[in-house]
Amino acid sequence: MRTDLVLSDEPRPAEAASRVRPQLDRDLGEAGLRLGDPIFIRAFKEENQVEIHVRNEISGKYDLFRTYKVAAASGTLGPKMSEGDGQVPEGFYHVPPGAMNPLSQFHLSFNIGFPNAYDQFHQRTGSLIMIHGNQVSLGCLAMTDPKIEEIYTLADAALRNGQAFFRVHIFPFRMTDERMARASGSPHEEFWKNLREGYALFEKNHIPPNVEVKDGRYIFE
Repeated sequence: MRTDLVLSDEPRPAEAASRVRPQLDRDLGEAGLRLGDPIFIRAFKEENQVEIHVRNEISGKYDLFRTYKVAAASGTLGPKMSEGDGQVPEGFYHVPPGAMNPLSQFHLSFNIGFPNAYDQFHQRTGSLIMIHGNQVSLGCLAMTDPKIEEIYTLADAALRNGQAFFRVHIFPFRMTDERMARASGSPHEEFWKNLREGYALFEKNHIPPNVEVKDGRYIFE
């Protein structure tokens, strides 16, 4: 267990951390990881899964630590286009400390930062898109209260211990060759091909790529 770890002293996150930290410390330790190290989140809408990756201090790469089943998510495959359409966004987002919400009406939550620069370029609108507790959703990813306690603790610890922000990449599905072939002809095909560039970089390097927007497209380093 880390002795230099900084955790929240706000009541709800502190109580959550007290419940989940013993198991997190054990499981992270067995994987050669530590609570408070940088994290990266990927979500897959078709599979109803959220992955938590933690940076390995030795390799510098991000190792898969947990895969959670999404309890509820509204909408269909495809990007969020407008406020109130019920869609979960697809794209590349990041969460700074100010986006963490320890007083959420859905127990604990964080705002993923929709709309980002890409969404704004394409005049996509919406607000308050969260990953949160509970089991109801309208454009968000609801994880249940026990799962969000783990996710929030991992995220909050990383931010409080030096990570400036953590990335949240949301994909329509796992972007394998076979699944992309089945997506041929979709009105979202070109958008999904652009998303796949970022997906493929992480699959290759296990380091989340830097993402920018140029001429209405995502570009990656």
